[in-house]
Amino acid sequence: MDNGSRSYDRYLNGDDSALSEIVHEYKDGLTLYLNTFTNNLYDAEEIMEETFYKLAYKKPKFKGKSSFRTWLYSIGRNLAIDYLRKRSRHSAESLEDHYDLKGNEDIELNYIKEEQKKMIHKAIHDLRSEYRQVICLIYLEGFDTSETARIMHKTNRQITNLLYQAKKVLKKELEKGGVSYEGL
Repeated sequence: MDNGSRSYDRYLNGDDSALSEIVHEYKDGLTLYLNTFTNNLYDAEEIMEETFYKLAYKKPKFKGKSSFRTWLYSIGRNLAIDYLRKRSRHSAESLEDHYDLKGNEDIELNYIKEEQKKMIHKAIHDLRSEYRQVICLIYLEGFDTSETARIMHKTNRQITNLLYQAKKVLKKELEKGGVSYEGL
């Protein structure tokens, strides 16, 4: 049993501070993951809040079939899919993220690094939704293949294939833009 599930059990037994612990522990990672669906940080934050609202007021049962974190991200994923369905009915457009360039000692080097970050972000943004999700869950959130498969409702083999394809497409896009990314 991990800390999230212990905190959730405490919350269900009346300790309201335990929910604050859960929110504090998982809100940032969950928001980043949800952003792979929405491509809009504000919408991702809204869905993250809705996820914790669901925990707080609907109090779904955590059965322990996966880690608490995997279960929580699955709830968030389902809410994001619902959000996208509703949004597609209203045909709302998502907004691009804005970047702030920060000046340090070597302005030119920092500028180049920031431009590369933008190119990497844009390349990830332009990937298919499933590719963005698998990259976010595995590389940014540190989930293993099995946990990622549970969250995305896929098999381990499908996740392995998705990750391979995502890395291949991402590397190709980055090379087109002149960015050599050795980690792919």
